[in-house]
Amino acid sequence: MQDAEAIPEQGPAAGPARPTLWRHRNFLLLWSGQTVSEVGSAVTQLALPLTAVVALRASTFQVGLLTAAASAAFALIALPAGALVDRQAKRRVMIWCDAARVLIIGWIPLAAALGALAMWQLYAVALSAGVCTVFFDVSYQSYLPVVVPRDQLVDGNGKLGATQSFAQVSGPSLGGGLVGLVGAATAMTADAVSYVVSVLSLLAVRAPEQPPPRRQRRRLKAEIGEGLSFVMRHPILRKIAACTGTANLFGAVTTALEIIFLVRVLHVRPAEVGLLVAAAGLGGIAGGIASGRLARRIGSARLIWFSMLVLGLPAFLIPLAEPGWRVAAYPVGFAAFSFTAVVYNVAQVSYRQAICPPHLLGRMNAAMRWVVWGTLPLGGLIGGALGSVLGVRPTLWIGVAGSWAAGWWVFFSPLRRMRDF
Repeated sequence: MQDAEAIPEQGPAAGPARPTLWRHRNFLLLWSGQTVSEVGSAVTQLALPLTAVVALRASTFQVGLLTAAASAAFALIALPAGALVDRQAKRRVMIWCDAARVLIIGWIPLAAALGALAMWQLYAVALSAGVCTVFFDVSYQSYLPVVVPRDQLVDGNGKLGATQSFAQVSGPSLGGGLVGLVGAATAMTADAVSYVVSVLSLLAVRAPEQPPPRRQRRRLKAEIGEGLSFVMRHPILRKIAACTGTANLFGAVTTALEIIFLVRVLHVRPAEVGLLVAAAGLGGIAGGIASGRLARRIGSARLIWFSMLVLGLPAFLIPLAEPGWRVAAYPVGFAAFSFTAVVYNVAQVSYRQAICPPHLLGRMNAAMRWVVWGTLPLGGLIGGALGSVLGVRPTLWIGVAGSWAAGWWVFFSPLRRMRDF
């Protein structure tokens, strides 16, 4: 799964002499840059809806619509993005996407400083940043097998998963502090700066790759169809797509109401929201650290359904949270939710990277993202609508129950009879 030019960087193809990822220069550069970027993104994930709720007095439905706008690009352009990414050097695409997000995210604190901030700007930023995120994420998942060898993909994905969860801990804590000091809109400056750091780290990576020669390229529609067909015809990949898409649909219902639930139902002060979200992210860090050990103990294939149906049960504590000391049920439940999500994602992404031919990686990842992330905007709209009609807490019950039940897709698949892939 590596380009031929990247192999000498990795050493021998097998054997005990292979260096660990802790000594792998290119991986460490990629990992460190994305750590900073993920922390910055976590600040925006907190500050953007807080700006809408606190500064612009947005309604429950408007917050749900903002959540939908942030992920709408995956439903709209993920499939052509995969085909286009497979025609390009992945690192170059990632650099341009990060550079664009510096300007897009930086627009919010600038507008706030000029006193010209409005809801339409939040929607525009969420949507345009989402377009960049589509191209970046498809390239990112396709670039990792260029940087590290096949037998270190689980380790690499585990470290990246732990980083993402670390960002969910440190980012909201940093964001909560910044919101208290300078306001929600201005706090997003930290995210813009983090993308600058990511660009610099990517420029320093030396894992050369070659895009496919132009003579091998076909019509864009045919290339898109090839990636989607690979996913839909594979007996395990299509069940993973159904599971992840269902979990994301109901997870977006929950996420759309997260800030509303904390601020207006549990009466948590805006500056303290970040602390609760950060505490919930501790579960994801634990999941990233434990994913390799769990895969060895439980089985890398079995772990995909076990993580959803068994490890995910404590997430039902989330809608049980109440004002006062019982607010602790929220971070505990979300910590379990984060643990499950990271363990599941490390297992299923490593499986996808291991079985997919290198020339199809971008299109396969894009097809999966189109299916599994394409449900996010719908979930955000459903969350906002149901939250307005049924109330916030009943809608949270629907979201948590639906996310857990998604695990039955992969349980009733060939994975149930497999221990390892």
